[in-house]
Amino acid sequence: MENREQFGSRIGFILVSAGCAIGMGNVWKFPYLAGANGGAAFILIYLVFLLILGIPIMTCEFAIGRGSQLSVGKGLKKLQPKGTNWSKYGPLALIGNYMLMFFYTMVAGWMLYYAYKTATGQLSGMTPDEVGADFGGMLGSPGTMIFWTILVIVLSFGICMMGLQKGVENVTKVMMTLLLILMIIVAIRACTIEGAGAGLRYYLVPDFGKLVENGIGNVCFAAMGQAFFTLSVGIGSMAIFGSYLGKDRSLFGEAVTITALDTFVALVAGLIVIPSCFAYGVEPGAGPSLVFISLPNIFNEMAGGRIWGTLFFIFMSFAALSTVIAVFENIIGFWNDLWDVERKKASLINIFIVIVGSMPCVLGFNMWAGVHPFGPESGIMDLEDFIVSNNLLPLGSLLFVLFCCMRYGWGWNSFLEEVNTGSGMKFPALKGYMLFVLPAIILIVYIKGCIDFFAGQGLSMTAAIIYEAIVLLIFVYLIFVRKKDAEPNERTE
Repeated sequence: MENREQFGSRIGFILVSAGCAIGMGNVWKFPYLAGANGGAAFILIYLVFLLILGIPIMTCEFAIGRGSQLSVGKGLKKLQPKGTNWSKYGPLALIGNYMLMFFYTMVAGWMLYYAYKTATGQLSGMTPDEVGADFGGMLGSPGTMIFWTILVIVLSFGICMMGLQKGVENVTKVMMTLLLILMIIVAIRACTIEGAGAGLRYYLVPDFGKLVENGIGNVCFAAMGQAFFTLSVGIGSMAIFGSYLGKDRSLFGEAVTITALDTFVALVAGLIVIPSCFAYGVEPGAGPSLVFISLPNIFNEMAGGRIWGTLFFIFMSFAALSTVIAVFENIIGFWNDLWDVERKKASLINIFIVIVGSMPCVLGFNMWAGVHPFGPESGIMDLEDFIVSNNLLPLGSLLFVLFCCMRYGWGWNSFLEEVNTGSGMKFPALKGYMLFVLPAIILIVYIKGCIDFFAGQGLSMTAAIIYEAIVLLIFVYLIFVRKKDAEPNERTE
């Protein structure tokens, strides 16, 4: 598109893309996984998988966006050879963005609500049981949940409505800068608490005994899964930012920089969570209970805890909002490319769509708490998260990688030329790895992830295998079965 918007600066692109990748999983999941699986030993394995898995997929998304100057919704159609079906994934990618926001905006609302409650002292002086009951009370209140969810949606789309540079870029730059500063300040405080030393050793000292105890294969898969899901690849959220880029910088180098920033945030989060939990005798378990029950209890015991708790929930709010704003920008990009709807109109329409779409998840914790999609312990949020995290993210990533490398896709030569245009690090000539090894790793992540999810819901492995076989057959048929007049990309020869 001739009038395609572009970022005003390189730092803006990096911080907005990193803001999309950096989410709540960096804070409540990564520290627990690292500590439980050997500390620094796990971190080293995690970094290896980021290098061989996360960075190449992110580079593919950026390349599709910049090469087409469009969102995934229309970019695949522009780049695909005649007679191929890659663009059929476009509507699924849009559905993935919506589905992610239908529950992520709610959790972002929790962060804002707890920042407000902590700042106003409403959690101060509570006993541990009272803190837990307060979190349960929030979940059980439809009015509270709806208000904070709608606030997140309206605020985030309002920022997108201001434009790419004036809204998304400028606001995210401020939020991400403050997030990094606040995290470092809170991490320094956490590491200097009396008794924090044991937590630091647990987190940072390699414990190869735990690697053996937990099983090296299990630890490697945990690291692989975290490396894959932390970067928000697979539904085009990174491709849209590639479409706003000029040709002055190589895409591989930018992907490395963004991944490094995402990793830095995850590591610093561990320096906040693990030492604090050890100092106050709290189990550093993963999940919402850590953030909304365990840590508020810690802040209540800590000197100046109201201040530190407020800072913590402010930077958590920034992490959540930066992701919401980035995905909303992608949704707006879809609407602009597919239906030629301008930014403000698309924002207003989608405020309504996302509010309505978020209600099942919000009400699933209270008025619709009796809805159990997978069994008595599951809820509507589990269903939505399963569709996005266990299906669209890995399968979308698989499609992007194969599209960039196969001769009946965009093609390796076209991909490599786009990726290496501009100054900076060049993508290594690893066509065989990208075409065979990386897809195999993604399939392992997909298959193992679905099996673990089904097992966690009390469902049989047979059900998981049948489900995966059906999904993969549909995926192969829709995307890779070519028309009779299909033509390979002539530039791959």
